[in-house]
Parts: sequence; C-alpha cells; structure tokens
Amino acid sequence: MLISQSLKKFIESNALGLATVSKSGKPHNIAIAYVKVIGDQIIISNAHIKESIKNLENNNNVSLVMWDPEWEKSCVGFELIGKAKNYTDGKWLKYVKALPDNEGYNIKSAIVVSVKKIKRLLS
Repeated sequence: MLISQSLKKFIESNALGLATVSKSGKPHNIAIAYVKVIGDQIIISNAHIKESIKNLENNNNVSLVMWDPEWEKSCVGFELIGKAKNYTDGKWLKYVKALPDNEGYNIKSAIVVSVKKIKRLLS
C-alpha cells in the first residue's frame, strides 16, 4: 500500500490540485476541495468538472498535488501520480452520491485515481 493512514488523513483534510492533459498536450489544472481515500485510490466527486473529464477520455495520466495548509511554517507537500477513470454509473457513482458532503449537489460522476507513485515535495 502506497498511501499510509497519516497521508490519507492529510489528503482528505486538504484541498488538492488535479492536473490533466488535453489530446493536443495542453495542461489543465483545477482545484478539488473534497476527496476520499480508499486504499491507494483517490475518489473525486464530480458536480461540474468538464474539461478534465474530456482530457481523461484521451489521456488518463493525472497528477494530484497538495501542500500543508501552514506552508509558511512547514513547506511540505505531496504529488500523487496515477491513472484516472471517470465513472458515470455503478458502485463508484453510488458511493460518491451517498457521501454526506455531497448532499444537495447534482453529482454527475466519480473520478477514481489509482495512485502509482508518491513524491514528497519540500521547499
């Protein structure tokens, strides 16, 4: 298992940046406020993600990045590199729709990132 319990807590309690790449090679980054970690998978609820979903259709390689919220005191972060798949039905969509933090949102899909590599980022 790549993601330890302490890293899971860090991931689930911080905003993340999700980077994808278009078919033509144009990078795209968005902020993700809320995720869940199950094993070595990051589960992202999609209420209005569009360009990243389109990018995943052509290239499923992604990078997630997060920093300690008190980065001025301790500039430590992580980059999670993996492969993503967008689920518009099935167990993952049911899972994210049932999350309490998603109540009241029109969840369209679940993006599941299978983490393959973790880099610790120091400044």
